[in-house]
Amino acid sequence: QVQLVESGGGLVQAGESLRLSCVASGTIFSINAMGWYRQAPGKQRELVAVAPSNGRTDYADSVKGRFTISRDNTKNAVYLQMNSLKSEDTAVYYCNAGLITTRGVMGSYWGQGTQVTVSS
Repeated sequence: QVQLVESGGGLVQAGESLRLSCVASGTIFSINAMGWYRQAPGKQRELVAVAPSNGRTDYADSVKGRFTISRDNTKNAVYLQMNSLKSEDTAVYYCNAGLITTRGVMGSYWGQGTQVTVSS
């Protein structure tokens, strides 16, 4: 089994910062991309940032210059540093990992989500 566990969400004021963490564990052989998505009430889940295994990163236009994604491959972890938060960043944030299990199964796995609320 594979598990992704997120942490770091919370309630902050506009302009403040938060750092989300996600650790993948279980029967993992290798991890390709890791990323963060978010879903606000009444909206579809959207990509926030992604970090493929090649070291590149990509961001949604709405968070460029404010959010930074990073990985620690020794810990199977991905982080999202969120600065200058805005009320429109309020959402449930989900960690995602594209990986291969020790049984050779390739799949996309999700965390349970962590709530980020930004008050204006």
